[in-house]
Amino acid sequence: MATIQFKQCSKSFGDLQILKNINLEIASGEFLVLVGPSGCGKSTLLRTLAGLETLDGGDILAKGQSIAKREPQDRDIAMVFQNYALYPHMNVAENMGFALKLQKKSADEIKKRVNEIADLLQISHLLERKPKELSGGQRQRVALGRALARQTSIVLFDEPLSNLDAHLRSQMRVEIKRLHQNLKSTMIYVTHDQMEATTMGDRIAVLKDGSIEQVGTPSEIYHKPKNLFIASFIGSPEMNFIEGNVVKKLPWKEAQEGENILGVRPEALQVGNGVIGPNEFELGSYQIELSENLGGQQMLHGTLDGQSVRILVDSSFTFTKNQSVTLKIDLTKGHLFDKKSGLNKRL
Repeated sequence: MATIQFKQCSKSFGDLQILKNINLEIASGEFLVLVGPSGCGKSTLLRTLAGLETLDGGDILAKGQSIAKREPQDRDIAMVFQNYALYPHMNVAENMGFALKLQKKSADEIKKRVNEIADLLQISHLLERKPKELSGGQRQRVALGRALARQTSIVLFDEPLSNLDAHLRSQMRVEIKRLHQNLKSTMIYVTHDQMEATTMGDRIAVLKDGSIEQVGTPSEIYHKPKNLFIASFIGSPEMNFIEGNVVKKLPWKEAQEGENILGVRPEALQVGNGVIGPNEFELGSYQIELSENLGGQQMLHGTLDGQSVRILVDSSFTFTKNQSVTLKIDLTKGHLFDKKSGLNKRL
C-alpha cells in the first residue's frame, strides 16, 4: 500500500493551463475518485501520476518519495484504460501476464499469478480466448486483471466503465469496490459520472477548470457542498435553485444579507399537510404540472413563485394537473449560496 501526495502540481498544453497548483493527499489503501466535467483536468492529473504526462511544476510523492521524474515502469503503478488497450494477437492469459513477462518473471510464477487473478475476476474460462471473442464486460475484466496481476501498490482507473452499458457498469462498480476491499491497494478512479463517484469512493475530489473545488466523503460532498458548482454537479436528481422573494422570507439571518440563492434537494421538500415541524418552513404556493413515476416514488414537476421546482413524493400521492399545494422545506437540509461568489453561506 502507498500514500500519494500531489504538491503544487501544474500542467499546461501550450497556452492552456490544465492543472493549476493541485494539492491533494491520498491515504494508503484509500479509494479516491476524481470527478468533474470534461476538460477539468482529472485524467491529466491521473496521467501525471502514472508518468504518461510530465509536470510543468510541482512534485508527486508516493510512500514519501518523489516519483515525478521516474519512468512509468519504475513507479510501482498499474493503470486500467477506458479503451481496454488489449493486445489483439494475444489470448487473455497472455494479455494478463505480459507485464510480468517483461519483468522477467518465471513461466510458473506468471501462470500462478494469472490464474489467481482470473479466479478472482471469474474469467478463468476465458484464458484461451482472444479479445475479439469477448464481450465488452469481459474485455474490461481482462484489462482489470492485467493491472492487478502486476501486484502494484497503486492502481489507477481512467474512466474504465464508460464504454459499457448501464447494467454492466452497475455490475463492474460493485466488482471493483469488492476487489479494493480484498486487495487493500491504493486506488484512484477518474470519472465524469457523479453517480459512479458517490457510489464508489471512500473520498471524492471534485475538479473544475484545473482546480480542486472540494474534497470529502460522498456524504460530505452531497450534504455539505461548498459552492453552487458542487451543489449542481453532485446529486441525481439535481438540486433545486430558487431566487427572489422566496429566499428573503427564510428564517436565516444570512438570507437577508445580499443576493442569495436557495439550494434544496427534491427530497428535502414536502407537500404541506397543515402541520409545521420544528425544522420546517412554508415556502409558499406550489403549482403541480406533471409527475414522473420512479417506482416507489414519483417526481413532481411544478412552479414556485414562477420558478421550476422538483420534489420527491411517495408513489401513492395523487393530484390533479395545475393543482396548487403548500410547499414546505426541511431547513436542516437547505443551503444558501451567495449569488456573486457562489459560496455556501450556511457552512
